[in-house]
Amino acid sequence: MKQINLEEYKHIWVYAEKDPNGKIVGVTKELLCAAKRLQEKLGEEEKVVAVLLTGTGDISEMTKELAANGADRIVVVQHELLEGYSTELYSKAMCNLIELKKPSMLLIGATTRGRDFAPRVSYRVYTGLTADCTELDINDQGLLSAIRPTFGGTLMANILCKKSRPQMCTVRPKVLKKPEPDYSRQAEVDVVPMELDASLVKSKILEFLPFKIETGMSIEEAEIIIAGGRGLKCSDNFKMLEDLARELGGAVGASRAAVDAGWRDHHDQVGQTGKTVGPKLYVACGISGAIQHLAGMSSSEVIVAINKDPDAPIFQVADYGIVGDACEIIPALTEEIKNLKIATGAAS
Repeated sequence: MKQINLEEYKHIWVYAEKDPNGKIVGVTKELLCAAKRLQEKLGEEEKVVAVLLTGTGDISEMTKELAANGADRIVVVQHELLEGYSTELYSKAMCNLIELKKPSMLLIGATTRGRDFAPRVSYRVYTGLTADCTELDINDQGLLSAIRPTFGGTLMANILCKKSRPQMCTVRPKVLKKPEPDYSRQAEVDVVPMELDASLVKSKILEFLPFKIETGMSIEEAEIIIAGGRGLKCSDNFKMLEDLARELGGAVGASRAAVDAGWRDHHDQVGQTGKTVGPKLYVACGISGAIQHLAGMSSSEVIVAINKDPDAPIFQVADYGIVGDACEIIPALTEEIKNLKIATGAAS
């Protein structure tokens, strides 16, 4: 193991991930909020630093967004080769920055990109990585306490990185609180010049094609999710959920059982092996509530469960429960909502 002086490593870094349109993704904002909470426990001398790897265009909107969501400082590497995500070049740039700046912690979103990026960085800087965390804390020794489900979600592991730096973890989107942005905040911007070698690139993104979603909205961005499970009996019955989601302006999700049965695409899956969501309203239809599913939606503000089994685990986390056949209840509920919208003049 590489020997290092732990006292040289300071500050909490958050990798500022961008979407293909150059917007800062939601999980980055959630991580900045979590970093501020960690900072409160460690002391103000530990700065919250956002790390932005990007192309040579205007970065003012991105830096403004990062500052508004909690960054005290923004470390920027701009290079034409960083215009689009590249595993090799982004990893190289981050490792160079870690060697130069020596952060104590590095928090990365457990997105598709983050799950590719984080292990390559951790391997190259000789440190550990705790993946798919659902909670972050500081222990009584001032170490990052990275908490994640284990043994199929039946236990929570509390993982420490005592002998190497930075302390690294990836965190699932939607499990942490997102801050209310304060656009009056200012952050120091530190632009670091860096030479990068184009020969490192082994693959290149030629075009980005967004995933086509039946209801027009992904479960990650939806504030209302109508999710179906094995209790819906067949794929055709998901049409009922699409009708209800359309009336409410939401999206349709699915349990792993429904996805494994081929009733919905994996992109719609909610749970430990799918997406983690935290909408304002989550309606679970014919979903028993296995712990793996609960891990992906228990942070929802309001949970409504519809299930024939009154002892189904889903009722233990639900704010409201309806015991009955979802295939009978959902059409009736959709009709009532339609009538209510007509009565109040809200129908389109």
